[in-house]
Amino acid sequence: MTDETIDDTGSHVLGADEQGIEGKLREAFGRTPLHQLLGFEFVQIEPELVVVEMPVGDAAFNSSGNLHGGAIATLIDVAAGTAAARNSSFEPGKNTIVTADMHVRYLGRAKGQKVRAEARVLRSGRQLVIVECRVLDDDGRMVASADFASMVVPLREPLRGGDRDAPDL
Repeated sequence: MTDETIDDTGSHVLGADEQGIEGKLREAFGRTPLHQLLGFEFVQIEPELVVVEMPVGDAAFNSSGNLHGGAIATLIDVAAGTAAARNSSFEPGKNTIVTADMHVRYLGRAKGQKVRAEARVLRSGRQLVIVECRVLDDDGRMVASADFASMVVPLREPLRGGDRDAPDL
């Protein structure tokens, strides 16, 4: 294993020997401006569980001073999309994985300093991957739950200046 390197966003930079699917996912994640704005941080990327945290802060608030539903949905999309990519036929550079459908149920207001999305794959087929995701606050209260579907599709050209080999997280 190489020495650990941290980039200017505070994220772990993977060495050449760590560049597998997890490396590609972390790389794409770290380069996405929206993820940086919302302060997303990978906590865990395992085959059975992906956990992503977001601070409860100004960048994620709506005009009434509460956590914005769109910020929560984006957190779910990233955690569930990463779980789908990690547990499917997705191969960076050969195909891509995209969100096909997402249903979010907002269950309450977040309390504390962070929320975390916990995503688990329910079923992974050749093309379609089904994920369940729960968003919890610091006290373990469920803030939202979601059903998520993702599809592995042929590579496509990015709309603008993106990395063709990166997943659409």
